[in-house]
Amino acid sequence: MSQNQFTLHTTAEGVDWVRSLLAQHGFAGQLAVSRYEVTLDFAQAESSEWAYTLTLQVPDSWSSRSHEQLHQLLSPLQRTGMATPLALQLADSEGVGSFWHPVGDRFLIGAADAEVPEPGDRAVIRLQSSLAFGSGLHPATNLALELLERYVQPGMQVLDLGCGSGVLSIAMAHLGATVLAVDNDAIAVAASETAVRLNQVENQVRVMVGSLGQGSDMGHWMGGDLTETVPAIAVAPQFDLIAANVLGRIHVTLANDYRGALHQQLPEGGIVITAGFTDDYAEEVDQALQQAGFERLDQARSQEWVAFAHRVSC
Repeated sequence: MSQNQFTLHTTAEGVDWVRSLLAQHGFAGQLAVSRYEVTLDFAQAESSEWAYTLTLQVPDSWSSRSHEQLHQLLSPLQRTGMATPLALQLADSEGVGSFWHPVGDRFLIGAADAEVPEPGDRAVIRLQSSLAFGSGLHPATNLALELLERYVQPGMQVLDLGCGSGVLSIAMAHLGATVLAVDNDAIAVAASETAVRLNQVENQVRVMVGSLGQGSDMGHWMGGDLTETVPAIAVAPQFDLIAANVLGRIHVTLANDYRGALHQQLPEGGIVITAGFTDDYAEEVDQALQQAGFERLDQARSQEWVAFAHRVSC
């Protein structure tokens, strides 16, 4: 069957923004990601930042109005320099190739159906194609993973707040933790549940719709619509570590809730890993956590993106 195939090139952070915008649009086609390769058409493009090529396949029964809406939906990413305009071509229904993405020293992330190369000492994380935030390619996700591999210890009870695709939950399970993965977005919860089964960590990861404390009252964190009431996880000491790859303003609002939900007596516990923000928000996030009773342990940076590790102060 022939399909309309759209392609666009994006920066590393643009991949997850495309996925989030498509989810809000109710996109029902297929999305595949491959590494960007310079072509004649784009060799003279203004940006040299392109990292990935996204291929969107939709049935040829889609109306021209749907095509126009898709263009309009993604146009903000073009204006901000995170993506090229959509290009349309006729293609058969075969998918595009997959690749594997090493992160830090411990992880190798790839598509569900991709053939695994020799992983060496790396833990393999397979992700089904979905529209949930957390492709494993965004710099914020990579920074969070780098800090998690430094601080997650076997036997820890951890919270993945805003679990998205489930990539952080699976990584923490591979590191020996027991994980509660929560998100206020139904697409993200479904994607995480699929990823947990695919990676065979059901005994270590539980996924649910929910948020922590005040997070349940903040609406959809990415600006979408919530389809159901979001249960609140009690702010009581129950976790050794919290990982949250969310917007900076969410960290600032939830700083006190982070502290209230963490065990504070364990020598290696009481840690919160925060990611999802840039230099513009880093000082505000750091100050909010210190005012809540944390001290900064560590940080990781990639271009303008920042991630922190904080521990409850003694």
